[in-house]
This record gives sequence, structure tokens and C-alpha cells, in this order.
Amino acid sequence: MMPREIIQGFRNVNAMVVGDVMLDAYLWGRVDRISPEAPVPIVQVTRRSARLGGAANVALNLRALGAKAIVASVTGNDKNADELQRLFAEEGLPPDGLLRLDTRPTTVKTRVISGSQHVVRVDEEVEHDLGTGEETRFLHHCIALLRKARPAVLIFEDYDKGALTPAVIGGLIAEARRLGIPTTVDPKRRHFFDYREVDLFKPNLKELREGLKVDLPAGDMELLRGAVHMLEARLANHASLITLSEHGIYAHRGDEETALPAHRRKIADVSGAGDTVIAVASLCLALNLPLAAIAAWANLAGGLVCEHVGVVPVDPVALQAEAERLKLGTSA
Repeated sequence: MMPREIIQGFRNVNAMVVGDVMLDAYLWGRVDRISPEAPVPIVQVTRRSARLGGAANVALNLRALGAKAIVASVTGNDKNADELQRLFAEEGLPPDGLLRLDTRPTTVKTRVISGSQHVVRVDEEVEHDLGTGEETRFLHHCIALLRKARPAVLIFEDYDKGALTPAVIGGLIAEARRLGIPTTVDPKRRHFFDYREVDLFKPNLKELREGLKVDLPAGDMELLRGAVHMLEARLANHASLITLSEHGIYAHRGDEETALPAHRRKIADVSGAGDTVIAVASLCLALNLPLAAIAAWANLAGGLVCEHVGVVPVDPVALQAEAERLKLGTSA
């Protein structure tokens, strides 16, 4: 398949994302002086903006590439949840996957940016897992959506904010397997080893180190290979995709492996790159592309979004153009 055919194929994929949604808020301004109260910059705010973040940003990447997406998550019952629902409607995402709870606030991450510089981030959130009654309610909510949507792939986007508990994870993996739906995971540390027998598991190098509790120097391929074998022995996952930041990406499945260097980029902001990687890898998996192609497309897309300030979805036109320039098809 040629790059154009793969991009067109993405448009036929129906995907479901389950995980932690959040509101990414931005304060844009300029810094002209240092505060007399403390050695910190004073940012004079000139504009505000907000966009979907977390699991919802994965859905934005899917939508940007033409796929259909539905998001299942929990929010608070507050004005920030109202803003999330407004943004869902604005982006053409169905809001019926959002479950409002009175017991926790909607997660908001506010980034203060001066020029192209990220000055500070302020987080408003709770991180504890859903309570027993809440997780049962959320699991039933997700299973009902899964049975109704019958997506080509189920994506777990874990930000350690409490929506994805062991019971929710295990129940959804089992239901997806029963329905014949492949599963992919972008994990975090707390429930790292609860994602058993998934089709594709995508930690970054830091998450792999912390999950396995191993010293894993960047660039040491032999130690990385050994760590991935340890990971797969624990999880029984079918494939592993490890993002290595400036060192590129590594993928392993059965007797297959591929290691690709990062493409040279003018990096502006790495925020949201992992969301893009899991979105593109999941679409490639849904199209049954070879492992080498999954790694190559995910690596390319993740690098492209790092050229922009803030959390942005991948540009399909730029992705296709780069893929054609690099002669990227179903094999890489």
C-alpha cells in the first residue's frame, strides 16, 4: 500500500478510546519583567484558549486522520465538564461516552505560554481511583458503548487520573476479546501490569524503566531488547511499541523486531506526542499493517506534532507528504 492508500484507509476505521479526559487550557501572553515579589517572570496575558486533552486528544488525532472516534471517560459535574462537552460538540465527537460524577472534579491542565516558551503548568485534578460503585457503573457504561459501536480497535489512554482501575481494565479487555476487537494501550505507572494480553502495549522509555524497575540507559539496544522480553513475559501482550524520544522507536512482536531512529526535527513542544503515536499505531493495527509499518508511521507522526507549540493533533496532509517523501508504505 502506498502512503495515500494508507491515509485513505484510516478514514474507514471506527475507534473507541477509553481513559482519562481533561481540559487543556492555555494562557498566552508576553514577559517583559520579573516580579518584585519573587524571582519569577510576570506574564501579561493577551488571550485564553482551551482544547480537549488526555484521552480526548487521542480522539482528536483519530478524527484528524479521518477515522470515527468515540471517547469513554469520567468527568466532574462542574462548569469544566460543560466546557468539555461544548468542545466535544465543536470537534464533532459524540459526548455520550462522558460519565459525570459528583465525587471528583474535571481534570484541567493550564499552560502559561510566552511567545513560544512554556513558562509554567497548573494542574487541577484528583488522582485516586474510582470507588467500587463508580468503577462498576463506569465499566457497564463502557461495555454498553463497546457493544453498540463495535469499533475496529479499542484504545486505552491512561493518565493515572483514576478512570482506568484494574476492574475496568480487566473487564474491558475481556469484553473486547469476546467481541474480537483488538486492544492497544498507552500506559502509566500505577496500573502498568494490569493490561494483560492486549494486542499492542506502548510505553515510553521512562515508563518501561519505572514499570520494570530496571536501569535502562538510552541507546543500549541489547538491554532494551531484554527489557521488552521481560515485559512480554509479565503481560503476555502480542506486540510492544517503545517510544525512545530522540532515539526513535522500537517494536517487537513474536520473531519480529524493528528499531527506527527519530527523524530530525525542530522540536518546539513534546506535549501530546504520545497521544499521536498511540492513535496512529492503533489505526495501523486496525488496518492489519506489518509491525515495521506500524512503527514507522507512529514514529513519523509523533515527530511531526513536536514541531508545534501546545498539544495539537497530527496534520494528515503533512503526514502524507512526509510519508511520500520517505517512501513509507506498508513496509519500512
